Amino acid sequence: MTSFHFTLHKTDGLARLGTLHTAHGAVQTPTFMPVGTAATVKAMAPDDILATGAEMILGNTYHLMLRPTAERIDRLGGLHTFMGWSRPILTDSGGYQVMSLSALRRIEESGVTFRSHIDGSEHVLTPERAVEIQRLLGSDVTMVLDECPPFGVSEDEHAASMRRSMRWAERCRAAWTPRDGYGLFGIVQGGTFPDLRAESAAALQAIGFEGYAIGGLAVGEDAATMLSTTESTTAHLPADRPRYLMGVGKPDQLVGAVLRGIDMFDCVLPTRSGRTGQAFTRHGTLNLRNACHVDDTSPLDADCRCLACSNFTRAYLSHLTRTGEILGAMLLTRHNITFYEDVMAELRTAIAAGNAAAWSETFLARYRETPR
Repeated sequence: MTSFHFTLHKTDGLARLGTLHTAHGAVQTPTFMPVGTAATVKAMAPDDILATGAEMILGNTYHLMLRPTAERIDRLGGLHTFMGWSRPILTDSGGYQVMSLSALRRIEESGVTFRSHIDGSEHVLTPERAVEIQRLLGSDVTMVLDECPPFGVSEDEHAASMRRSMRWAERCRAAWTPRDGYGLFGIVQGGTFPDLRAESAAALQAIGFEGYAIGGLAVGEDAATMLSTTESTTAHLPADRPRYLMGVGKPDQLVGAVLRGIDMFDCVLPTRSGRTGQAFTRHGTLNLRNACHVDDTSPLDADCRCLACSNFTRAYLSHLTRTGEILGAMLLTRHNITFYEDVMAELRTAIAAGNAAAWSETFLARYRETPR
């Protein structure tokens, strides 16, 4: 079986071209992982996901532990078999979702006690249990349990939270059972405070992980702050391990983050937008509910290879969106993920050629134009 490791092929400025090797195949980086919250990327079948160019998807520990439960998925052959996806899967630890429950959860040194948003039943999520759940799911990449404070809390609150997360990370590492092809990622926290981020990164490297994520961003700060925090954090991460920016984001933010040394991304935005009539294109974002599209016979994006752009007009997609037809959500979701994957592929080509900065400047100039 393939050992879990990361190969860095080339750098262009801070941008990196690499390959992540896992039990379920290799992933070319930089890469975008579509989000499959409840063992499905909404409105897409596995073959449709593969057709976009996606090589790895993300599953959600919090939702899957509640239903159908990690134990049931394990009995049914693991998450890959359960959802019919043969490529790599990363699962988050559930920490972000639990923290967002606010009044329904209680944070202690031992872990988090929370009530299910489904039926109100009480559950306890500890670092050890988070690792166990992801082992039962069969995740290629397991994430440590961390605490993600809300935007706007004080530096002292961020410091206390981050240090608790580092203690949890150490417990996750101790609970982890090494297996060929599988890896455990630590998560850097510390808000937008550079000193706290540096302390967190150092603490995680002292423990030692197969990869390092940057968490706690895209939670309310502006895009410039998010990118500057990302850049200052990657400076403290090892070059020979993959770097994952969690929950980001918009296409221009992904491009900016790649230029600052990030290898992996996930975000619900392309799928959620596809279900609400929003399409990302090389010339900006389109809202298919707007009246300007109802008689428009042009494709969403003339340079896109997806099913929606190859076969249907904006007028038809607008009709599907306005009438709430399921096909509209399917086509727009497939288009959006294809667009994200194409951006990643073009970035990989640009990094290989040594012109990532020039490619990014051209892309961003077009993307930020007034949509046509």
